[in-house]
Amino acid sequence: MVKKIDWERQLGRRLKLRDLHIFFTVVQLGSMAKAASQLGVSQPTVSEVIADLEHTYGVRLFDRRPQGVTLTIYGSALFRRGAAAFDELKQSGRDIEFLADPTTGEITIGSVESITATLLPAAIQRFSENFPRVVLKVDTVSTAGSFEGLRERRYDFFLSRPMQSYQSNIYGDDLDVEFVFDDPLVVIAGGNNPLTRRRKIHLKDLMDEPWIMPPPETFYYKRVVDAFSAFGLVIPKASLVTLSVQLRTNLLAGGRYLTAVPNSLLALNVGAASLKRLQIDLPVPPFAVTVVTLKNRTLSPVVERFIACIRETSRAIAGPPSDDKTKGRKQMQARRRKTESASC
Repeated sequence: MVKKIDWERQLGRRLKLRDLHIFFTVVQLGSMAKAASQLGVSQPTVSEVIADLEHTYGVRLFDRRPQGVTLTIYGSALFRRGAAAFDELKQSGRDIEFLADPTTGEITIGSVESITATLLPAAIQRFSENFPRVVLKVDTVSTAGSFEGLRERRYDFFLSRPMQSYQSNIYGDDLDVEFVFDDPLVVIAGGNNPLTRRRKIHLKDLMDEPWIMPPPETFYYKRVVDAFSAFGLVIPKASLVTLSVQLRTNLLAGGRYLTAVPNSLLALNVGAASLKRLQIDLPVPPFAVTVVTLKNRTLSPVVERFIACIRETSRAIAGPPSDDKTKGRKQMQARRRKTESASC
């Protein structure tokens, strides 16, 4: 039976931040021996700390196995709540650092590659002009892995491209999503490709061209399939399959390849000067660009300022949201009211 504890009296006397730090390290490494090695203490010390925590809570926090340890349901509850508490303490330190010197701080960003290569560099350039000493850490990951990074508080925010502006089923109730702008799908080629000089062109005229396509398992691929289907066409066989923006732009600039990309690749990518859009309007929904944050997590002032830079940079390639983006407008207005003082 779970031990009932008077936490008002016991919290300060029985729980220590050092013990919780050891607990988190054991969770991270899955082994008390590995945790002891990383922390520079003996394994009996780690075992004693974990045993004391289990005695304090009156439950077993770990299942012990020859291969290491795994969390019990009770340990998972402590880890989840404890991680939030430690994160708030870390955020308070960042707030104090920013208040003491608004030109310093650290921001951790997760982003899908197509935004890392387009919107993000332009926002960083704008932000760094005013805050040159702020350290930015950027991870380029798939959308599938992005939200766990937020929940684990490894990222302050994530830049995402859902299939639609508000595809709520891919977000959990614990996440806040702010629509930034819609990014249309366009067909591009190298500047020397003769197709770029044609004023009238149809997608069916490009079926035999060498195409660079995204991997079939991605939502990006589905959007390209929809573009061809809109003209009654089957997607052509790819000459190259990749999501790499750098590989695509290099091959397009130097050859006859074609590809379909979000328009921001041309509008914001510094290496896109040798690329041109073909005169084809693709009747498919655009890609949304969204800023995803963990609900009820307090963002530091310097993070809010960077998100403001994301908004300002997006205006270079997008106008105000259309009428069907009412939800997005409300989300943006709510965030802006919350951070009126934050500007890039």
